[in-house]
Parts: sequence; structure tokens; C-alpha cells
Amino acid sequence: MGASMPTDIRGLAHMAPQHPSRAIACPHCRVEAKAACTTVSGRRRLTEPHPGRITAWARTTACCPACQVEPGVPCWGVGGTPLGSGDVHPQRVVEAGVTV
Repeated sequence: MGASMPTDIRGLAHMAPQHPSRAIACPHCRVEAKAACTTVSGRRRLTEPHPGRITAWARTTACCPACQVEPGVPCWGVGGTPLGSGDVHPQRVVEAGVTV
């Protein structure tokens, strides 16, 4: 028979780790920080955050290794034009995951 679970973590064992982008509100479904993303109608909770939430989190959290901008500044493309729709370089999403 195995050892019993310590009382300080009992009840938390069933919880899966949360994506770090849940630290900010979702610009797509408008849920508050820490809440799981939902369908736009709000009827169903999603297991993964919306891509726009991950992008917004990366933009506010990390410097971009591709275009060298600071957190909070949109990524820039070739010729100094901002990336469309507030997108970020894939390297910035990776960098944001490392900084957590």
C-alpha cells in the first residue's frame, strides 16, 4: 500500500497545470485573468486558451528575439512595419514561455 497524500496538496492533485497566458484577460472571449477561455457565447469552457490570448501574453511578457522590441511593444516586420493584427513572431512566444 502506498503512502497517503499530504493534506496540504490533497484536493489539488486533480488540477492540470494552467497555461501562463491565463495571467491576462482574453481579448477574444473577454474572460478575466485567471479564468479559462470560453466559447464566445460563454456556454462552454475551453481546455486551451485562444491563440489571441497567447499572443497578447507574449507581447506583454517578453522581448522579441526576432525584432528586438521590449515587452508591450508590437513586433515589427521587414521594412519597419508592424505585423498585422497585433501578431508576434513565433520566437517571442517561445521566449515568453522561458521567462515564466
